[in-house]
Amino acid sequence: MTDSPSTGSPMTTRLDGAAPEVEISRDMIRRGLIVAPVLIAICGAVWGMDGAWSSAYGVALVLINFGIAAGLIAFTARISLGLMMGAILFGYLIRLGLVLLAFVLVKDASWMSRPSLGLTVIVTHLGLLVWELKYVAASLAFPGLKPSRSN
Repeated sequence: MTDSPSTGSPMTTRLDGAAPEVEISRDMIRRGLIVAPVLIAICGAVWGMDGAWSSAYGVALVLINFGIAAGLIAFTARISLGLMMGAILFGYLIRLGLVLLAFVLVKDASWMSRPSLGLTVIVTHLGLLVWELKYVAASLAFPGLKPSRSN
């Protein structure tokens, strides 16, 4: 990402160029879709079909949450850094509220297994974040994912 040629305070500066957060989120979502069947099967084995349905719901919540976070950052960074910072802070709170709302809407459903949903949400969030650490470049030369070694 490069600064735009606009002059002014850093809070009004916007970022142009590629959005590494979108690339990272897409990669996390792809990995989440890879491990989802295993997690759903484990929850299904422990809690039956209710556990499987609840686990699938939990995986969907996590992946949608990651997608919304990346989209919010990418969208607001093109407007101003101040707006992006506010969107990150308040977007986090709003996304937590949406996860709570998603739970409240189905907490009494006949297919709901609360332990399965809770464990799925926790394990999927933390597991994907830790797994993605291996693939993220901590370098300004390659923001986002590390370049592949297909030379």
